[in-house]
Amino acid sequence: MTEDRISLGIGQKWLIKGQELHVDTPLIMGILNVTPDSFSDGGKFVDPSTALEKALEMLSSGATIIDVGGESTRPGSKPVTAQEEISRVIPIIEKLASQSGALISIDTQKAAVARAALEAGAHIVNDVSGGRNDAAMFALVQESRAGFILMHMLGTPETMQHAPVYGKVLEDVIHFFNESVHAATNSGIDMDQIILDPGIGFGKTLTDNLVLMGNLGVLKELGRPLLLGASRKSFIGMIDDSTPDQRLGGSLAAVISAYQQGVRLFRVHDVAETRQVLDIFTAIQKHSD
Repeated sequence: MTEDRISLGIGQKWLIKGQELHVDTPLIMGILNVTPDSFSDGGKFVDPSTALEKALEMLSSGATIIDVGGESTRPGSKPVTAQEEISRVIPIIEKLASQSGALISIDTQKAAVARAALEAGAHIVNDVSGGRNDAAMFALVQESRAGFILMHMLGTPETMQHAPVYGKVLEDVIHFFNESVHAATNSGIDMDQIILDPGIGFGKTLTDNLVLMGNLGVLKELGRPLLLGASRKSFIGMIDDSTPDQRLGGSLAAVISAYQQGVRLFRVHDVAETRQVLDIFTAIQKHSD
């Protein structure tokens, strides 16, 4: 690597509102889109009662974290106002916080939405812009001590798939993480609050996605735990011409590949199937010579 890597520290703990979550064993983040237009399940969970039922199902199937999103970030999607986003996510976050002990993540690029969600019972901010969209985001994460998922994205959801181009995608993502983590920690965010997400499908070609997924071990050398969000993504359909509802096998293949490279956090739609494949794979590994 030509890029000088910053030292992010070694260890697999994640600080979330002052509590330590150890991520040396596989943890699943269940996706709960309370949007009308998300690429895979848009419109299914806009009703808070239906969303709560789905969240509780994912928890019983093996999810540790529920990631609630009120704005679609599929390619070509247009942003919604913070108020609209808040009106979508707060009812389900309040219900889930009062009826379960789940860790709740808010999937948003807006500090106002993140603040409302954290006040309603969320614990983690999952920002697909890596803190670039809203200058107030880092200060909020520092103040709240929330867990922070810092993702790489080229452009915005509306424009990111308009012919994305990199010098070398792996080098460019490493450079982005270097700069973004420096900015976050300079804002007072504890290094241990941060999880890194390479942003599969967010401003990447098929080759870019495959290069990143094939070299997650290199990104692990940055010293912070990684999250993989490859569930039902379009790169799978580019390989086998499948539709989102036909991509379970491809999603599980991405999970196992990432696990073998040291990833322990997985953001998925299909919680039960992901839990099973990880449990069986790790059981087999424990008995290998």
